[in-house]
Amino acid sequence: MYQQAGSSEKEAKIQALRELLWRRDHGEEVEADEVTRLVRELMPRSLLADVEEQRTSASPTSLSSIRPRSIAIIVASMDFLQRLSRFLDRPLFPWKKLILGFSVGQYVFESILTLRQYQVLQQTKPPAVLAKEVSKETFDKSQAYGRAKARFELINGLWAQVQNVAFVQMDVLPLLWDWCGGLVSSYAPAWLSGEIGHSIVFVYVFILLQQVLGLPGRIYHTFVLEEAFGFNKQTPKLFVVDMIKTNVLTAVIMPPILAAFLAIIRRTGNQFVFYLWVFSAALQLFTTTAYPIFIQPLFNKLSPLDEGELKKNVENLAASQKFPLNDLFVIDGSKRSAHSNAYFYGLPWKKHIVIYDTLIEKTETSEIVAILAHELGHWKLGHTTRLFAIAQVHLLYIFSLFSVFVNNSSLYSAFGFHRTHPIVIGFILFSDALSPMDCVLKLLLNLLSRKYEFQADDFAKGLGHRAQLASSLIKLHAQNLSTMDADPVYATYHFSHPHLSERLKALDWKPSVALTSEKDKDKAVKASGREDL
Repeated sequence: MYQQAGSSEKEAKIQALRELLWRRDHGEEVEADEVTRLVRELMPRSLLADVEEQRTSASPTSLSSIRPRSIAIIVASMDFLQRLSRFLDRPLFPWKKLILGFSVGQYVFESILTLRQYQVLQQTKPPAVLAKEVSKETFDKSQAYGRAKARFELINGLWAQVQNVAFVQMDVLPLLWDWCGGLVSSYAPAWLSGEIGHSIVFVYVFILLQQVLGLPGRIYHTFVLEEAFGFNKQTPKLFVVDMIKTNVLTAVIMPPILAAFLAIIRRTGNQFVFYLWVFSAALQLFTTTAYPIFIQPLFNKLSPLDEGELKKNVENLAASQKFPLNDLFVIDGSKRSAHSNAYFYGLPWKKHIVIYDTLIEKTETSEIVAILAHELGHWKLGHTTRLFAIAQVHLLYIFSLFSVFVNNSSLYSAFGFHRTHPIVIGFILFSDALSPMDCVLKLLLNLLSRKYEFQADDFAKGLGHRAQLASSLIKLHAQNLSTMDADPVYATYHFSHPHLSERLKALDWKPSVALTSEKDKDKAVKASGREDL
């Protein structure tokens, strides 16, 4: 096990620090310098610099409360992770049964929720708030589309479970790892013969294998399910070209990122959590900015929005909110799908808005402005920044838990890795174990997201776009055949947005004459790339 001696020494220091703090809390005199020395030795250097900065800038009064509290939190966290690591790293710990049990249990739970939603999708009448807004033909087709997607979700999920069980029971991971090792030793240059080169080849082969196994589902979803309801615009040729481009990009982008990931863990030892967290946060910021500029143009064409009423109104909206708009683009989303999207990206001082051509074609100018008012509401109210901050806390949580598993001999042995403990394998197994436990976090994030959606709707309403936003929601749901009602338990677990009825009620929308009929069936669009705007 790598750095085993260092790990034992660290545990001894933690134990010594714990005893000193216990004695101090029980009235005994302890050497403050000894406590400080142990904390300094256990703390990552960069984190130590931050604490030192707080210490030197704090007043003597505040220092007395900050220092013990900070030390206590750090020690408690480290102590908990060490205890958890020791508890889980036991011979014959039933890792296979545990992870498979979690995975199957999650599938059963989510399938029960899908069956609950399926009952709602069999209703023949729309919710009361939509009774005068949506024609029976449109509602029936929306329900049929929802049932088709639910059936696909159940079958595709079952296929994924069969794959997962087969991979675990047949020890596919160690077989694949050894086979990739043979490829590296036979064909790769000497500088790629270590763990990093081996891991890069393994991950790429693993991704290709997952693609092949998932290909039937993708083909069915695109060329059967979406085609049946008039949404698919993608040709088989374009489907294959996109897949080739994606694999080429993976081959270019994945190796340096994975190499950095592995190098950080190997070189920083037990302190990798903080350094890996900083690297991942920086990578997220870079990717968010670089993707629309360098990667998306490989798949879609972006053109400046033509002069006219729409451009003028969007620019006026942005100026009224001091939104740092730099460019307005139209993207050719119609080459692949009848669904649509509208979003913004960029640096805090330089933003770009992208509108899909299908959205412009199938909705009124005032409705597009209302949609963008909703999106700018997320920016103005700080939702984007808050969600990014929450994502970073989530990353820190993931890496902290991974530190418990990265050296767990019993975990590796249970899955056939008796002699070697590759980090990338440890992360894959850890992800499998974490996925079912992450359901609670997913639920909490959905609750927060729905709250933010109501706030963004209210923001657009405050700008005078209530009627236009409500009509665009109704029209987009009808044209896109989106779910118009939902089982409350299913919606709480799965939906990051309130469903249509909830949003119309929050907007104080009053039913009017029928707005949507069967003639809208060819106008399938989707705002903001989501089922619900």
